[in-house]
Amino acid sequence: MPQSNLLGAGRRWIVRIVASIAMLCGTVGVVHAQCVDRSERVAQIALDAFVAEPSALLNQLRNEKEKLSGRLQGYLVTDISVLKSVQSLTRAATQADRASIGTALHRAEIRCRASKPEMAQKISDFVAKIHDSAVLAGYSSEPDDVPPPPPTTANMAKPGGGLMSGEYKTDLADPFASMPLPE
Repeated sequence: MPQSNLLGAGRRWIVRIVASIAMLCGTVGVVHAQCVDRSERVAQIALDAFVAEPSALLNQLRNEKEKLSGRLQGYLVTDISVLKSVQSLTRAATQADRASIGTALHRAEIRCRASKPEMAQKISDFVAKIHDSAVLAGYSSEPDDVPPPPPTTANMAKPGGGLMSGEYKTDLADPFASMPLPE
């Protein structure tokens, strides 16, 4: 009897090691699937929601092409595996939305070129295979040489900055005031 208990314990130990290795490999795959730093990544819950129901993004951002493009770009640079869901998103999108999807694909490709060129190639291959004229038009409308700013709130104007000031930005700001230092 003690020998069978020993064999059972050995099997459990092996199963635990195999499970740990599988989890580690899964984690490494997720880390390699990202083109941006942790601070620029989209939350996992948002990615899961997009993968579960891609067309919900179109309903949320109806008639907001730039937001659609920015959000989709954020999803792609966070986890390239969402490309599978982009195809069903494209099928559900209008002509104008498909152009925004193409813009997002190109911006994501540009962001990934420096850090993860293999992911940039996956995006490029995906666009080549999709055969959608509106997506291609949006994809080719973005300049290739200048990377767009990342889709974060850090790029938004600071309150009180710019030509207008006041609570509702209706007062003319002092043009001779010193410029705020970058943070």
